[in-house]
Amino acid sequence: MKYDRYFLLSWRRLLWIIAAWTTAVILHNAIYAWFSSYFARVNGDEAVFFIIATIIIPLYVIISLVYTLIRYLMKRNGKL
Repeated sequence: MKYDRYFLLSWRRLLWIIAAWTTAVILHNAIYAWFSSYFARVNGDEAVFFIIATIIIPLYVIISLVYTLIRYLMKRNGKL
């Protein structure tokens, strides 16, 4: 299938997802600390990494998990 490349989960892909989530959380906290320490008057936050860590990566995991489960069940029943 065309989407297997992007959505079919494996242990290797799962480790990459965990590493990406951890990196996004660390970058969000590091940039927030840097902004708050050097730019105390600026009340800004680095929301990009926060959105990646809290919305995009979990949404990708849910979609990939559903896709992998459907693919597995279809293969098991012989419909694929």
